Amino acid sequence: MMRFVLSLLAAVMLAPIAATAQDSEPLHIEITDGVIEPMPFAIAGFIPETQDAGQMASQITQVISSDLTGTGLFREIPKSAYIQNVSSFDTPVKYSDWQAINAQALVVGSVGMQGGKVVVKFRLFDVFSGQQMGDGQQLAASPASWRRLAHKVSDVIYSRITGEGPYFDSRVVFVSESGPKDNRQKRLAVMDYDGANVTYLTDASTIVLAPRFSRDGTKVLFTTFETGFPRIKMLDVATASARLLPEVPGTMTFAPRFSPDGTKIVYSMEQNGNTDLWMMNISSGQTQRLTTSPAIETSPSFSPDGSRIVFESDRSGTQQLYIMPAGGGDATRISFGDGRYSTPVWSPRGDMIAFTKQNQGRFHIGVMRTDGSEERLLTSSFLDEGPTWSPNGRVIMFTRESPGAEGSASLYSVDISGRNLKKVSTPGAASDPAWSPLLP
Repeated sequence: MMRFVLSLLAAVMLAPIAATAQDSEPLHIEITDGVIEPMPFAIAGFIPETQDAGQMASQITQVISSDLTGTGLFREIPKSAYIQNVSSFDTPVKYSDWQAINAQALVVGSVGMQGGKVVVKFRLFDVFSGQQMGDGQQLAASPASWRRLAHKVSDVIYSRITGEGPYFDSRVVFVSESGPKDNRQKRLAVMDYDGANVTYLTDASTIVLAPRFSRDGTKVLFTTFETGFPRIKMLDVATASARLLPEVPGTMTFAPRFSPDGTKIVYSMEQNGNTDLWMMNISSGQTQRLTTSPAIETSPSFSPDGSRIVFESDRSGTQQLYIMPAGGGDATRISFGDGRYSTPVWSPRGDMIAFTKQNQGRFHIGVMRTDGSEERLLTSSFLDEGPTWSPNGRVIMFTRESPGAEGSASLYSVDISGRNLKKVSTPGAASDPAWSPLLP
């Protein structure tokens, strides 16, 4: 199995290039719900510092550009418009040349090969104030991890300009689908957040559903039908080895999710025609029943601090969202709009809950505050479902199914403001995405 760990990651602060500050507000993008004009930026190439680094420098530059422009917040200025030729990493910046082409941010970097490692250095400049933004950094890793280096550079740039947490250096586990719509073959796969580096974790011998990462990103829970009934399985991402979790004979278990500390899982268990939420201690296998309603209760998700659980239930007569203490107890309904609500997921920030909504023949991905206020629908389609949050709580990925006999599932992402809806590249049909935390 591939291992997604940098063999070496050094954050070395580089001396800033001297500049004369001008009277100007600090460079910053404030992300709001309104339309945002993308910030024009320039990447003065990642200069190869060794003869064998040319191709790597070009590839790293391209990934950084794709990361930033893919957010919808940045617009790269074509290199054909550049006035200054930056020939080395230490070339002094001529701010007037970059101001003339309306670049607001400038990235200068270099790539070299040293001791079998890829070494990347970069600096970020606020063009109109004529200042370097923060310290420069130096990162190093094995050649196989060059994309991670690029994502980490992008994360620093994105965070410094927006003030938001990073999310590019992360992974997504999903269900890869193939075959006709009435006989889909499904297997688990994992990829970079942008669809690169797809690796398959299971074969297509049995149906798999709803994979979910652990907080540290090393394990995945999912539902399998390998015994003929839904069962919960836990898989190690690094080795792809998996094991079935304990079950009560004659029951069906599904919709699992890890607790934030990784010691427990919450899941649904169907027994004697009734579906309730249960908690299991992973190491001991000890279980605790959390709900006792005659309704169907499923899709549980922990709050980031592990103190509460949001879930869906039809105890009111239709699918709605409820919150209860993590140890069980009284549940409070939080969804009251028209239609049916399902698949709630707590934001890693703790302030919002994403969900699927079905109303008047359309499906939507939406968000609301944890008390049910400020509900906002982000998408509308024939079938949108199953949201998952980026590590910084800024972007949501979900499944979109197209209609008709030839219809298939694809992954899409959207900003929580409802902007920048776009398809995520996958080798074929894909569903049930689950975003990992930031990689270590």
